[in-house]
Amino acid sequence: MARVKIPTVVSSGYDSEKPQGGRNNASIGQPKFIRSDMADVPVQQAAGSTLPLVITRKKGGGDSDDGNYNPFEHRKVEHPTSDLETFVHLLKGSLGSGILAMPMAFSHAGLWFGLVATFAVGTLCTYCVHVLVKCAHILCRRRKIPMMGFADVAEQAFLDGPPALNRWSRFIRFMVNSFLVLDLLGCCCIYLVFVATNVEQVVSVYLETVLSVRVWIMIVTVPLIFMCLVRNLKFLTPFSMIANILMFVGIVITFIYMFTDLPAPAERPGLVAVSEWPLFFGTVIFALEGIGVVMSLENDMRNPTHFIGCPSVLNFGMGLVIALYTLVGFFGFLKYGPDTQASITLNLPLEDKLAQSVKLMIAIAIFFTFTLQFYVPISILWKGLEHKIRPERQNISEYGLRVALVVLCGGIAVALPNLGPFISLIGAVCLSTLGMIVPATIELAVYHEDPGYGRFNWRLWKNSGLILFGVVGFVAGTYVSIIEFHAEFSGGH
Repeated sequence: MARVKIPTVVSSGYDSEKPQGGRNNASIGQPKFIRSDMADVPVQQAAGSTLPLVITRKKGGGDSDDGNYNPFEHRKVEHPTSDLETFVHLLKGSLGSGILAMPMAFSHAGLWFGLVATFAVGTLCTYCVHVLVKCAHILCRRRKIPMMGFADVAEQAFLDGPPALNRWSRFIRFMVNSFLVLDLLGCCCIYLVFVATNVEQVVSVYLETVLSVRVWIMIVTVPLIFMCLVRNLKFLTPFSMIANILMFVGIVITFIYMFTDLPAPAERPGLVAVSEWPLFFGTVIFALEGIGVVMSLENDMRNPTHFIGCPSVLNFGMGLVIALYTLVGFFGFLKYGPDTQASITLNLPLEDKLAQSVKLMIAIAIFFTFTLQFYVPISILWKGLEHKIRPERQNISEYGLRVALVVLCGGIAVALPNLGPFISLIGAVCLSTLGMIVPATIELAVYHEDPGYGRFNWRLWKNSGLILFGVVGFVAGTYVSIIEFHAEFSGGH
């Protein structure tokens, strides 16, 4: 008996081939899960869903992969990227301020355990990206859709999955986009704390009146309010170039300090108390997880099949990222030991002019990066609100939303100016969900009937383990981060 055909998420803006029939020719009933106005941000913004979505009533077309349909041949990308360009974009999307927090992560794990665990967590994150992209390819072929974003994949997976999941398809889409927004706004808050902390260190050397980090956060927030009113991404490109140059130079000089007069590894603990591991987990996930960018990068590729597999762009890119992060974490903790700060730049000598320039260079780079990071969540939120506002009030409403979000980020940063647990909290809450729990759930839904969970249901057990690991990281990381914040407010440290 043929099942009722599942509603399909498609884009009206792409060349989608008409199905030629298959094992299931039942017509679709009244669409009830998705609205056509649930559009997300463009591919180039590298986060969230990437397609304006509608429901179509396709006649025919089986639920399994169709060997006659190649979604990659039907993609219309104005400027497709080569493998090398995608590799560079992947590095830019994954290498950020999180690398400066890796020595602190090692301080919550131990020198040798941190070394092994960073490789393990990085490999796990990379594998989950493989799972997400592979499921996207299956769904594209199954539903004859050229490309999908992260939220699209989650929604269509639930529509294709067990009947019990169908009614949750819009919820999973909402959840993915919500966690992406929370993650990116959380990063903006962390950027404010980072910039203010580094500037406060440098300025305090020359001023007798020392301003607190909270005051500096408010000072830094003011110009960002005006910069974030820029709505065209191309006007922010020069700031991105400046930020990349300053960040590169600053990190290179930081490496010079870090590799000077290293102590023996025996002087550092190889393993610390288990109670500190959640902070390590949250920080490493925050630093390494780049799942918000992968679908957009894959969608823009000239040869999308080169993105996953072995060897692949993803494996080479994430392998290099994991190696760099492990290198910084290991030698940064080896250098500074128990005195390791939340950002390695805060360990550089205060009186040294070159070190001061490094702190300011990286602070300026992160300051400019804020506007680019802010562009993605504001786009996701505005796309969801735009249709609810009268056309004559849309401009003022969008500007009001931008100002309100920057002020909100500033307020959160002022309230929680402790960089370490803040980073761990964002990693534990948002990225363990998006990076592990959601991809594993998507695979369970996609493989539910065809091709199934494999011998002994190994896919079911594997994904259940990933979900459990993500939930434990979520709960433990959140709990320990809140304890750290509570200790700060109560004067515990």
